[in-house]
Amino acid sequence: MHLRSVVLVLIVVVTGLLAALNWGTLAAVSSVSLGIVVFDAPLGLIMLALTVLLGVFFLAYVLSLQGSVLLENRRHNKEMHAQRELADKAEASRFTELRTFLEGQHRQAHAELLARMEALEARLTRRAAESDNVTAAYVGQLEQQLRQGSPGIAP
Repeated sequence: MHLRSVVLVLIVVVTGLLAALNWGTLAAVSSVSLGIVVFDAPLGLIMLALTVLLGVFFLAYVLSLQGSVLLENRRHNKEMHAQRELADKAEASRFTELRTFLEGQHRQAHAELLARMEALEARLTRRAAESDNVTAAYVGQLEQQLRQGSPGIAP
C-alpha cells in the first residue's frame, strides 16, 4: 500500500476508535442552532454523520476520478497503438520504396555495364581485325619482297 493509503486508513481507524470510546459524549443531546431554527439533538452524532458523508463524497470523487483516468489511459493506449501501426506501415512503405529504388539502380548499373562490355567487345573485335589486316599486309609485303628477287632465295 502507498503511504497515503496507510495514513487515510489510520485516520479512519482513529476517528472510529474515538467515536466508539466517546459514544456517550457524542450521543449527548445539546442545543443545535441552524441560524434560523434552534433544536435539541446530539451534536456529536450530527458532526460524525457529516464527516462520514464527507468521506463518502470524497471516496465517490476519487473513484470517479480514477475511472476517468483509466478510460483516458485506455483511449490514449488505443491512439498510441494506432500511431504505432501507422508508423510501422510508413516504415514498411519506405523500405519498399528503397528496395524499388535500389533495384532500379541495380538494373541501370547492369545495363550500363553490359553496354560498356559490348563497346569493349566491339573495340576488341575491331582491333583484332586491324591486327589481322596489319599482319596480313606485313606477310604480303614480305612475300612480295621475296618474289621480287631476293638474291639467293628461290621462289
